[in-house]
Amino acid sequence: MTSAWPPLPYEAWRPTKETLHRYCQMVGKVRMALTPARNHWWHATLYPATRGLTTGPMPAGDRYAEIGFDFVDHKLRLLSSDGREHAFELANGLACSSFYAQLFDGLDRIGLDVQIHAEPYDLGDSPPFAEDSIHDAYDADAVARFWQALGDTDRVLSEFAGRFNGKASPVHLFWHGFDLAHARYSGRRAPVAAEADRVTREAYSHEVVAFGFWPGDERTTPFPAYYSYTAPEPAGLSDLPLEPTAAQWTDTGNGSLAVLPYDAVRESGDPHRALLGFYESAYRAGAGAAAWDVDGFSR
Repeated sequence: MTSAWPPLPYEAWRPTKETLHRYCQMVGKVRMALTPARNHWWHATLYPATRGLTTGPMPAGDRYAEIGFDFVDHKLRLLSSDGREHAFELANGLACSSFYAQLFDGLDRIGLDVQIHAEPYDLGDSPPFAEDSIHDAYDADAVARFWQALGDTDRVLSEFAGRFNGKASPVHLFWHGFDLAHARYSGRRAPVAAEADRVTREAYSHEVVAFGFWPGDERTTPFPAYYSYTAPEPAGLSDLPLEPTAAQWTDTGNGSLAVLPYDAVRESGDPHRALLGFYESAYRAGAGAAAWDVDGFSR
């Protein structure tokens, strides 16, 4: 028997998702400020942890610091390797402006002086964090279900990652798109348009097949979904088969995206197997069409 994957209806938890997304951007920007740069922005991401999400250890002078979202007790915890710590409650009504103030008060309490660009990234005309009293929804039950869905997905992505012996990313959460992601690389450099911004140039400097999960948004899928894409996109990619049958290729306007609704996985007889099959079929399609050494990369 496999344990049930939780329901995550988009509209019901959308206000909480939009608030939590901004919380994660603030914490992610702290990590990006403290952590030495890595290729493809891997130094900026958050990681699944035992009770939520974490920055992992961040260098802070001669110490380390860590910030963790605890989605069991619904707290944000700030820790320093010299023993200092601080925490505050995550609760409905905690506006982004208050989260921002308490986050930086907590950093001060554990002895960290950090500067970030304190505005949301790629979230439309959302106000700066310190002024955002609009986003204040926090449904603890919805957050717990989201965390369970991340954990279920992380187990599949981690198993999937173990099948590949080439350059690959960790399984991590990008606070830009609020997606849990993993990527595989051919090792070959990729052409990037001269007009591309610095984020895009770094993210897509090499051939990649990417995989992930996001809780949904208005721009791509207004429902939680699993995805995969290949960049640069090889000819004929969207004509190739995907598994299971609920998976489809979608034209985003910027390329072909393999999409599998979260509910199709959750309601299948074996969610773990269904999702693993989706990622494997999307990889075979992308890597095969792009002429990667698929057999050579296989463990």
